[in-house]
Amino acid sequence: MSASTNWSALRESLAVEALRRTGRLRLQVHGESMLPTLWPGDVAEIEVRQLRHVLPGEIVFAFWQGRFYLHRLVALGPNGFLTRGDSMPGSDPLFPSEAFLGTLVGVTRASKTVPVTAYLRSRSRVVGLLCCYSGVVRRVAMKFHRRVTEPSDIPAQLFCPESDLRHSETL
Repeated sequence: MSASTNWSALRESLAVEALRRTGRLRLQVHGESMLPTLWPGDVAEIEVRQLRHVLPGEIVFAFWQGRFYLHRLVALGPNGFLTRGDSMPGSDPLFPSEAFLGTLVGVTRASKTVPVTAYLRSRSRVVGLLCCYSGVVRRVAMKFHRRVTEPSDIPAQLFCPESDLRHSETL
């Protein structure tokens, strides 16, 4: 096992433990499986909840076989639950109930709060499917998103005043 693998396992274990102890966790999104709902670089806020109180359509947080999943709940069953990324062609494998950790309750994108909805609008679903089946569309969407969300010509102090730096949270 490499040092980076050990570090990843430790980091994941700490995140799971922090969520269980405090009831909340903030983490940065890295994957593209939830486009256009969640983008790489978004900060997701997760809250502990009981699986039986979650409805299909809500975005859930799971940890299974050494990997985190932040996908939309498709179905609940007696043997576990199914999820699917908004820009994925099919559902994930069936997760056992113990893999469920919580639900998405907030998203911060480019220092702005983004509303979290339990349903996927048809326009967003179309974009998700296009991103799923077309690498070109996905790359164009990612470039457009970076242009819109990354300030390029504006001085950093406009986005990070010193007073905000002293009070910022560490993820």
